[in-house]
Amino acid sequence: MSQTSAVQEVAATAAAEPKSLDVLDQLLKPEVQQSLTVLVDNLPKLAEMVTVLTKAYDFAQSVATDKVLINDFAQGIGEFVKPVQEKAKDIASAAIEAGERSQAEAGSTIGLFGILKMLKDPEVQKTLRFAQAFLNVLSERKN
Repeated sequence: MSQTSAVQEVAATAAAEPKSLDVLDQLLKPEVQQSLTVLVDNLPKLAEMVTVLTKAYDFAQSVATDKVLINDFAQGIGEFVKPVQEKAKDIASAAIEAGERSQAEAGSTIGLFGILKMLKDPEVQKTLRFAQAFLNVLSERKN
């Protein structure tokens, strides 16, 4: 079939259907023809991209619907979070207890000799060493 007869057939079909006429009018515009040319030129790249996206979608869909994987992931996260959660609870309870003790001892004052006695405590020494190291690191990073 020649191009002329094909165009005549398309025109005859378009005359029979008013909606098709709108499509033909659109196809006759030069910017639409130019866009179609660009699309046709890039079809191999577009096909490759669609293939990659389809594979990615299929993988994501299989992961999202895999109950075993979801359960394993949830258990793994739970095992990771559980020790952190327990440590946070321990720290929070220690802070609450320390707050209660400090409120109970609010009437007493800590003098110079009390401070000197506290400085001998190994936990105070550990905390002071940490504070000094932390301040040194902040100072180095600032410069």
